Amino acid sequence: MSMERFAEAEAAFKAGDAERGIHLTERALETDAVAPVEVYRNFAAVLVRHKRYDMAERWSRAGTELHVRDLDLWNILGVSLRRLGRHEEAIKALDRAISLNPKNTAALSNKGNVYNDTRNPGAIDIFTKLVRLSPRDAELQRSLGRAYWFAGDLDKAEMRFNLATKLKPDLLDAWLDLAAVVADSQGTAESVEVLDRAQAVRPGDMRIMEARAVALRRSGKQRDVERHLLELLERHPHEAWVHHQLGQVISDYDRLRANIHFKRAIELAPDDVNYRIAFAESMGRTREGDEAANLETAYQALRGVLDKLPLTPPNLKVAYELMVRAAAYDDMEKLGSFSKVGRTWAESGRHTALLAHLARVKTPEDRLDLIEQHRIWGRRLDVAVKRHPISHPGPRTPNGKIRVGFMSSDLRGHPVAYFAMPLFEHYDRDRFEVYCYSYYQGDEDAAQKRIAGWVDVFRWEKDLNDRDAAQMIANDQLDMLFELGGSTHMNKLPVMGFKPAPRQASWVGYPHSAGPEAIDYLVLDPFMRPEKPGLVIEEPLMLPHGWYSLGRNAFRDEPAVDSVAPVARNHFVTYGTANNPYKYGREVVSAWARVVARTPGSRFMFVRPEGGTPTFRENICAVFASEGVTPDRVMFEAVRGRHLPFYNQIDISLDTFPQTGGTTTCESLWMGTPVITRVGDAVFERLSYSVLMNVGLGEFCARTTDEYVDIAVKLGSDPDRIGELRRGLRERLKASPLGDTKQFAADFFDMIAGAVGERPQSKITVAR
Repeated sequence: MSMERFAEAEAAFKAGDAERGIHLTERALETDAVAPVEVYRNFAAVLVRHKRYDMAERWSRAGTELHVRDLDLWNILGVSLRRLGRHEEAIKALDRAISLNPKNTAALSNKGNVYNDTRNPGAIDIFTKLVRLSPRDAELQRSLGRAYWFAGDLDKAEMRFNLATKLKPDLLDAWLDLAAVVADSQGTAESVEVLDRAQAVRPGDMRIMEARAVALRRSGKQRDVERHLLELLERHPHEAWVHHQLGQVISDYDRLRANIHFKRAIELAPDDVNYRIAFAESMGRTREGDEAANLETAYQALRGVLDKLPLTPPNLKVAYELMVRAAAYDDMEKLGSFSKVGRTWAESGRHTALLAHLARVKTPEDRLDLIEQHRIWGRRLDVAVKRHPISHPGPRTPNGKIRVGFMSSDLRGHPVAYFAMPLFEHYDRDRFEVYCYSYYQGDEDAAQKRIAGWVDVFRWEKDLNDRDAAQMIANDQLDMLFELGGSTHMNKLPVMGFKPAPRQASWVGYPHSAGPEAIDYLVLDPFMRPEKPGLVIEEPLMLPHGWYSLGRNAFRDEPAVDSVAPVARNHFVTYGTANNPYKYGREVVSAWARVVARTPGSRFMFVRPEGGTPTFRENICAVFASEGVTPDRVMFEAVRGRHLPFYNQIDISLDTFPQTGGTTTCESLWMGTPVITRVGDAVFERLSYSVLMNVGLGEFCARTTDEYVDIAVKLGSDPDRIGELRRGLRERLKASPLGDTKQFAADFFDMIAGAVGERPQSKITVAR
C-alpha cells in the first residue's frame, strides 16, 4: 500500500476532517488491501469512535484475515459486532482475542459487556474476576452491578453502583443505574433522592434532570410532573428532552398539546430516533381531527426511521401497532417470529402489546407459547410486587353482605361498561355491596355518572401508581375483586399482583389468561371454555349461559334496523366488517377475498377509521387482488363511534379469526346483520361462538377456514334467508340469554357467592 496515500488520510484526521479521512483510508485499502496492522487497527478504532459500525466490522475483519494473530483487531471486531447487535458473532471474535492473550482484560471486559447486553449471567463471573484485579475501577464496579441487576440480585447491584459512585463521583451512568435499581427495589421517592444526590455532584446535568422527570412519572402523579416540567421548560425552552418528556406525561389527557411538544422535540433534535417514534405513536393515537390523516402521518413517520430504529421492546410495540393498523403485513413479518416478539414484550413488562398478539396465533404450539408469554409477564410482576408489599387491614365488621369490587378505567362510554352495566343496575343490595375503581384520565361522561349513581362506592383516582391503587383497594376490605380492563390503555392490571382482595378474577376486558398467579379465576361460559387443557392459567369461574348480556343503555332501539336487506336494494351481496385491524391479518383478509371472489357481483365493506388511510386501502386491495377481486368491489367507510348505521348497508358480517369479535358481533346481530365465525381452541377464538350459540345460530360457526368460506358463500347466495334474518335478529337477541340482563346479573352474583363460600340461594333474587 502507498503510505503517502495513508499520510494524506492521516492529515485529514489531524485537521478534524473525519469524513475525508475515512473516505481516503477506505479508498486506499480498496486499492491495495495489503497494509500494516497499525493501519487496520487505527482505522477500525476510528470507525468505532464515529459509530460507523458496519464499516468497522468490514475493515477489522479484513485486517484479521491478513493479521490473524492480532489481538487488538479481533477485539475491535468483537466490539463492532456487539454494536451491530450480532452478539453470537461478537462472542466468537472476543474469544479469539482472549485465546491470543488470556491476560488481556480489554477483550474480557468487552465479552462481559456482550453478556450484559444479552442478560447472560456469565457476566457476573467475568466482572467479578476483573474487579478483583482492579477493585478501584469504577467502570468495572458498575459493569458488575449491571450483571447482578440483570440477574435479579438488586441488593448486590445497588451495592456495586454505590461503590462506583464513591470511587468516581462524576460517573453519570453509575448514578443513573443506581437510581433505576433503587426505583425497582425501594420505590420512586428513594430513586428521586438518589438523583438529587447525583445532581449535587453534577449540577445542571441534563441527563440527571431527565432521569428525575422519568422517575417522577413512575409515581403516577402526572399533573405534578407536568407542573415540574413546565417549570423546567421556562428555564430551558430549547432542551428537546423537556418537550419530549412533557409530551409523554400529558398524552393521556391532552393529546393535541402533547403532539405539539413531540414535534418541537424533533425540531430541536432532528436526528433522535426515539423522539420520532414517540411522535409516530402519539399521532397514531390521536382521535381528534382527521383520524385517518393522523394515522397516515404516524405510519409514514415510522417508515422514515425504520432502517435506523433499534428494535427495543417499546419501539417494537409501536412499530407493530402502526403496521397492524396500516395492514402492512410484509413489514410485520420482518419484526420477528411469534414467539420472539411475544416473549420480548413479556420479558420487558409490556402486557398491553400482547393483546394485539392474540390474532397472530396460527398453530397449537403458538397457543401454548402465548400462555407461557403471559406466565413470563406474570412472574416478572410477582417479583416486582414482592419488593413493595401492601398492608391489609384486619377483618371488617360483618354486615351480612358480600363486598365485591370491579376495577376498570373503562367504566364510562366504552364497550366494557356497556356489558358490565347490568351488574351495577340489577344487583341485590341486601346481599351485596359493590365498589368500583377507575383511573381514567379524561372527564366524566354520562355512562360513568350513571354507574357511580348505581353502586355503593365509585372511586375515581387519576393520579395513583399501581401500589397506591392496590393499597386503596385493600383498605376497602373486599371479599372479591374483578379486573375488567386487562392491560389496555389507562388500566392497571399490575394492581392485581399485590393481591388487594382475598379472591380475584378477570372478566370481559381481556379474552385470555392475564398471567399473574395472584388472579385466581377467569370468568367463562360453557362455549368459551377451551375444550383442550392447558389454554387457561386461572381456575374457570363459570356462568351458565353467555359471557355477558346486552345492557339496555348501549343496545337501544335507535338506530333502527332497515327491514329491507341491502341485497334486495342493490341486487348484489355486501359482506363487511367493523372489527379493529389488530384482530386480523393476511390470512383473514385472504379468506374474505375468497368469499367475495366466489359470490358473483358481491362487495366487501370496511367500517373503520383506518379505511380513510391510503396505505391501509392500498395494502388491503392488494390482498383482495391476489384472490382476483378488483378494487372497485372493496369499499371503505372511515368512521369511529358512528358505525352502527352502516350495518344497514351490510348483508353479512365476516368475523375475524383467530381472535374473534365480541362487541362487534353483538352490534352486528343487533343491527340485523348475521355473523359468520371460525371457532378455535383458545378463549379469544370463541367469543363470537358463544354469542351465536346463545342466539341459536350455530349454523354460522365454522371449524376451518374452508368451512368458514363455504358458509359465507352459501348464505350470500340466499337473499331470502338474509332478509328473514335481518327482520328477526334484534328480537331474537332480546329473547336470548344475552337479552335477559336481570337474569344475567343474578347468575353473575350467585357465581360470586359460590366463589366466596356463600351457599347459593335456591330462588334467584333480582333487584327491582
